[in-house]
Amino acid sequence: MNNTETVFIDGSTGEGGGQILRTSLALSCITGRSLHIENIRAARRNPGLAKQHLSCVQAACQICNGKCQGAARGSQVLDFQPGSIQSGEFYFDIGSAGSASLVIQTVLPALFLADKPSTITVTGGTHNPLAPPFDFLSGTFLPAIATAGFQANCKLIKHGFYPAGGGKITCDIQPWQKQSHQAINICQPSPAPIRREPGSMGAGFQIHALVYTAKLPAHIAQRQRKLLLQSGLNIQNIQHIEATDSEGPGNCVMIRLCGTDRTTVFTAFGMRGKPSQEVVSEVVNLAKDFLASGAAVDRFLADQILIYMAISKAGSYTTNELSTHLLTNMEIIKKFLPVNFNVHRQEQNYSISCQPAMEHSNREM
Repeated sequence: MNNTETVFIDGSTGEGGGQILRTSLALSCITGRSLHIENIRAARRNPGLAKQHLSCVQAACQICNGKCQGAARGSQVLDFQPGSIQSGEFYFDIGSAGSASLVIQTVLPALFLADKPSTITVTGGTHNPLAPPFDFLSGTFLPAIATAGFQANCKLIKHGFYPAGGGKITCDIQPWQKQSHQAINICQPSPAPIRREPGSMGAGFQIHALVYTAKLPAHIAQRQRKLLLQSGLNIQNIQHIEATDSEGPGNCVMIRLCGTDRTTVFTAFGMRGKPSQEVVSEVVNLAKDFLASGAAVDRFLADQILIYMAISKAGSYTTNELSTHLLTNMEIIKKFLPVNFNVHRQEQNYSISCQPAMEHSNREM
């Protein structure tokens, strides 16, 4: 679909954050429709475009020969005109600890629709709060969309913790095989890889934990390991990674819930003045809530796979929370693509499904 029609987006809608911009840019590239967005990041303490968001705009321009107006620090209005999507090797430098994963997620949908493979390299933050860390990108997100024929492989070249940044991620993307794909269908918890006591917390999963530290005293990792062992989760092993390549200090604790066919990664970040008890409790509670719900998709993945369901015009999953991010993303996607999303409550979970909009069911994307 290549349309000169302009899509108008109010960036203060719903969660009012950067996800609205990223989704809009991705869909503008895919559909060929120009984008006019106002009130960018209106709900944030420092509204408008920050370095990370500018990197997303610049990346979108580069992969589709686009033109834009308003791409400046602090700008709350942007006009974006996409050209044709091109494959190739791309390099994007955020210039701060802004999330490399979010820049990758902005351009991935369009590059999947290119005619040849592409490679992108992004420097910036690889492990920072309020964004998916590399481990989530590679371990949870990419395997989930691979089920629908979207094949990509990411590698961590260098760790970059907030606030120093300086990390590097590369990502190899294959063109989407539309004819051979299956719809995303993640409605049941992942089958158990090993037998466990039915009543134990985490039955049906192998649970692994990972403590990242960079340029920090050894007792921090030791303390967090002890707290994880006391968490009540049936953790099989706890790995400590000292990120010696990091340009600055950093700390995060991850819990990986591993089934036979997919892995769910939860993360909590340490920072100055935040006790280890709080860091570990945060990530443990995320994992426990998810395990107790019986949902198949966590709240973070739930809104990130919507765009791939929309491209496929099909898909379904269950999740344990209707986040504002999720609901806002649905509304933005429907402004660009002829799809509908259905939401049904199922006891303590929600079932989300995607299908072509009835009035557009006979039209091509």
